[in-house]
Amino acid sequence: MRLMPAAIRELNTDQRHTVLASFLGWTLDAFDYFLLVFVIGEIARDFHTSPTRVTTALFLTLAARPLGALVFGRLADRYGRRPVLMVDVVLYSVLELACAFAPSLSALLVLRFLFGIAMGGEWGIGASLAMEAIPPSARGLVSGLLQSGYPCGYFLGAIAYWLVFDHFGWRGMFVVGALPALLVLYIRHKVPESPVWQEARKNGTQVSARVAMRGHWGRFVYLMALMMAFNMFSHGSQDMYPTFLKSQLHLGTGEVTLLTLLLNLGAIVGGLAFGAWSQRIGRRRAIMIAALLALPVIPLWTHGGSLAMLGLGAFLIQVMVQGAWGVVPSHLNELSPDAVRGTLPGFAYQMGNLLAAITATAQSWLAARHGGDYAFALSLWIAVVAVLLALLTRFGPEARGIGFGRAAASGDSAT
Repeated sequence: MRLMPAAIRELNTDQRHTVLASFLGWTLDAFDYFLLVFVIGEIARDFHTSPTRVTTALFLTLAARPLGALVFGRLADRYGRRPVLMVDVVLYSVLELACAFAPSLSALLVLRFLFGIAMGGEWGIGASLAMEAIPPSARGLVSGLLQSGYPCGYFLGAIAYWLVFDHFGWRGMFVVGALPALLVLYIRHKVPESPVWQEARKNGTQVSARVAMRGHWGRFVYLMALMMAFNMFSHGSQDMYPTFLKSQLHLGTGEVTLLTLLLNLGAIVGGLAFGAWSQRIGRRRAIMIAALLALPVIPLWTHGGSLAMLGLGAFLIQVMVQGAWGVVPSHLNELSPDAVRGTLPGFAYQMGNLLAAITATAQSWLAARHGGDYAFALSLWIAVVAVLLALLTRFGPEARGIGFGRAAASGDSAT
C-alpha cells in the first residue's frame, strides 16, 4: 500500500473499483480498435484492394464515434453511468467478433462503422463515472491512469498480433477481440453508480441537455477543436506506424511487435507522469509542455537508423503524445456542467475524432505522393499538429480542482 501514490491510497474500495473498471473499459476498447492497424496490408491482400482503401475502416470508426458519444452519453446522463457502460462494453465486443466473419471489404467497413458507435460511447461514460467518484486531489493522477488505458490497449494489441497473427491470421485476431465482454461481470459486481449522478437524481436537479448547455456552447466548440488537434496528434503517431515499419523499413513480426511495445510503454509513462504533474502545474501548462517536447524527438522516431534508436524514438514520442493526453480526462470533465458530464466530454472528444478521422488516409496519401515515404508523412504531420495543439491549449480555459455536484453548487471555484 505504501508503494501507491498518496492520491490512490486515499481512495476507498468502491472508488478503486470504479477507477479500475473505467481504466479497463478504455484499455479493452482501444485493444479492439488497434487490432485492425496491425493487419491493414493483409486485409488488403485478402480482399484484393489497396491499403489506402482499407484505412477507410479507420476513418469510418473514428467518424462514427461522435454518434456513439451522443447517444450513449445522453443515456448515461438519464439512466446512470454504470448500466449504460455495461451495455456499451458488450456491444463493442460483439461487433469486434463479427468483424472476423466479414465476407468482403464492404461488410467490414459497415461493421467498423457500427463498432465506432459503440467505441464512441465508452470513453465519456467511463471518464465521468471515475471523475465523479473520486476527490478533486486525485483527478490528475487518475486522469493519467485512465488515459493510459489507451496505450495499454495498443500494447495488448501488439501482444495479440505476436501471439495470434502468424497462426490464425487477421480473422483470428478479431475473434480474440470479443474477450472484453467479460469486463461486464466485474462492473456488475464491483462498481457502484456515480454518487454525483445519484445525488442529482435524488434531488431532482437533472435538466435537459439544452438547458444545461445554455451559455456553454462556445466552450463546446473550443473543446471540439482542441480534441481535433489531440486526435490528430495521437492517431497521427500511431495508426500508420506499423504500416511504416513493415512497408518502408521491411521489419518482421517480432521487430514490429517490439517497437510497438516500446511505443506503448512510453505512452503509459507519459500519461501517468504528465497527468499527475498537471495536478501541480495546471492542465494547460502540462499539455503545452508535452506537445512542444515532441518536436525534437521526431527525427529519432522516424529516422533512427537502427532498431535501438527507432525504439528509443518510439518510446519518447509517445511519452510526449500520451503525456499531453494524460491530462484530457480531468480537463474535459472539469470544464463540463454536471447535468451533461456523461455527454459533453465524450461528445466533444469524439467530434474532435470526426474532424481528425481523415488522419490515416491523409498520411497514406501523403506517403504515396512521396514515393511511399511514410517517415516523411508521419514526421510532417506530427510537427504541425504539435504546434497547433500547444496554441489551442494556450488560449483556452482551465478549471483545475472545481467541485462536482453539491460542491460546485456551493461555490467551489476553479483554479
